[in-house]
Amino acid sequence: MPNDDLVRRDLNVLWHPCSQMKDHEWLPLVPIKRGDGVWLQDFDGNRYIDAISSWWVNLFGHANPRINHAIKEQLEELEHVILAGFSHRPVIELSERLVELTPAPLTRCFYSDNGSAAVEVALKMSYHYWRNQGAPEKHRFITLSQSYHGETLGTLGVGDVALYKDTYKPLLMEAITVPSPDCFQRIDGDSWADHSRRSFALMEAALERHGHETAAVIVEPLVQCATGMRMYDPVYLSLLREACDRHNVHLIADEIAVGFGRTGTMFACEQADISPDFMLLSKGLTGGYLPLAVTLTTDTVYQAFYDDYDTLRAFLHSHSYTGNPLACRAALATLDIFKQDRVLERNRRLAEVMGQAVSHLADHPNIGEVRQTGMILAMEMVRDKTTRAPYPWQERRGLRVYQHALTRQALLRPLGNVVYLMPPYVITESQIGHLAQVAEEGINLATRD
Repeated sequence: MPNDDLVRRDLNVLWHPCSQMKDHEWLPLVPIKRGDGVWLQDFDGNRYIDAISSWWVNLFGHANPRINHAIKEQLEELEHVILAGFSHRPVIELSERLVELTPAPLTRCFYSDNGSAAVEVALKMSYHYWRNQGAPEKHRFITLSQSYHGETLGTLGVGDVALYKDTYKPLLMEAITVPSPDCFQRIDGDSWADHSRRSFALMEAALERHGHETAAVIVEPLVQCATGMRMYDPVYLSLLREACDRHNVHLIADEIAVGFGRTGTMFACEQADISPDFMLLSKGLTGGYLPLAVTLTTDTVYQAFYDDYDTLRAFLHSHSYTGNPLACRAALATLDIFKQDRVLERNRRLAEVMGQAVSHLADHPNIGEVRQTGMILAMEMVRDKTTRAPYPWQERRGLRVYQHALTRQALLRPLGNVVYLMPPYVITESQIGHLAQVAEEGINLATRD
């Protein structure tokens, strides 16, 4: 069955995410038949290196035999069961292992279906905690500019991506927004640590002013992914943890995109040697196989809800597929690979190769910055290198990179004017070299006036 036939059928019935569907009058969809490692193959036999891990979820390649085996084995035993009043072995084992892996004192796992839901759980749980503690006035949230935490109404309320948020503002709660420590904005001569430390003064001021009414501060540790891989130094997280304690405010670490080795450590918070009150995990949790998310929190939070039923202090949030056994087995297989294959050590070498492969682009006349945190690398296209003035978003220059990459066996999906690499961890050094070459070609085409 050729691509064209599937595309025709698709456009008759589907509404795709994060898309202006009218684009597909001239921008062909790519129907995928199979995956194998870093490769995706369409129905016409064309292959593409999945340089973005299929929206940052795939860690160990498509059709990974070890994860496949775990899911098949679980499928013969139990596909799903309600998690209210019932339990099962995979969810128990996964919870034990996550508690062991994440920073103490995170000891309780609450499961949901996706990253946005995990954020909603944390927001509700934090507010409800303070309500149960007799402090209902602590109902607001502090967030960073350029942040992204999902696209449900609660998560949009604590995000700051105008493209997704502005249309729905009348429906959203109002967060307190503090300027991001984004190191792309640092002045000449400043290190990442200098800039991040100086930026924290604005967060400190917000906590001084609003701490009494704030339930939690929510941040994406080290990398704000959806707004162009904005990066900052771990010192910001260290200062934030101390300030949240001082102002009696929860810290929510949204590690949905950056957890499971993406930043060079298993979890980004480790680089600041901190533990949040809530840690949110999804995406790579199942190796990119099945929807699963978890909100981890502490016994202190858990005990605030532990009471007789008639006190109405229970946390009654729920999802039909909470803790699905198939997803939990995929997650356990994913954690087994981390444990058995020295993944983080290999990733350090791969990250070095990625950085070296594109380092010369720092001198490109239309690249404002090449930045990297672990296995996340970004190259920002700018109209003027001296002033770092951006290209107008209406020109959609990143789309030109995407279109070129498809002709060169690569799936690159830039974020606006930011071209990035966030590949599965099974990628080879030669494949990284190919992606770097394709990215450079695409950038040269996209910046040609």
